[in-house]
Amino acid sequence: MSIADIAERLRRAAGEGRTIGRLSAEFSELDIATAYDVQRELRAGAGAVAGWKLGLTSRAKQHQVGVDEPVYGFLPAAGALDLGEPLDVGALVQPRCEPEIVFTLARDLSGPHVTAAQVLAATAAVAVGIEVLDSRYTDYDFSTADVVADNTSAARYVVGTPRDPRGVDLRLAGVVLERNGQIVATASGAASLGHPAAAVAWLVRTLSTCDEGLRAGEIVLSGGLTAAVPVVAGDVVVATVDRLGNLELPCR
Repeated sequence: MSIADIAERLRRAAGEGRTIGRLSAEFSELDIATAYDVQRELRAGAGAVAGWKLGLTSRAKQHQVGVDEPVYGFLPAAGALDLGEPLDVGALVQPRCEPEIVFTLARDLSGPHVTAAQVLAATAAVAVGIEVLDSRYTDYDFSTADVVADNTSAARYVVGTPRDPRGVDLRLAGVVLERNGQIVATASGAASLGHPAAAVAWLVRTLSTCDEGLRAGEIVLSGGLTAAVPVVAGDVVVATVDRLGNLELPCR
């Protein structure tokens, strides 16, 4: 089966609102490198891209899905939700929400030796974010290669009010995730590879192996800081990050 065939199978599952079994169980040749080829095929057909997302950067998320290394994906502009806009859970199959710290780039950033300090220097703003995941695999049962091919379960995302990153220690920022007024998870910014900017630096270095990088104006979701929480119609999810504020996402 070709790269295009695998991408089409994932695209069709998303379009039809259904899940599939692990592709890696069917195609033994689906390794990480091939999975990123599939992801690039999906990106080529996704229209405008708003930026990038990191996945599995926290031990909580790695434990939740049974993998042990970070991954990355792209953010289709069409997946953005506006502030106050409800999430239509009926358009998704098995949605889950997680809190993020979101970076907006002030200038291009690329290269194999980029550091967290360089990421912060190139950042125009940071914000609270909520990413909505919707894996195309039944019950979120996947290998690392599977989730990479599936664009790291990307579905929707919402970004809060931008804040000046200067003077904010993102590593120590407390994070609280609430659903319907109940605290369901807590963390700190350090949950994402020790520092959210370090996670973005990892992304830049990894993209450099494919002769890619970040561009001014792009956003980067630096990785879920807690385990993702399932949502249904009627739920209200609130993500709060110390010094950055809070962000509410109603579900209908």
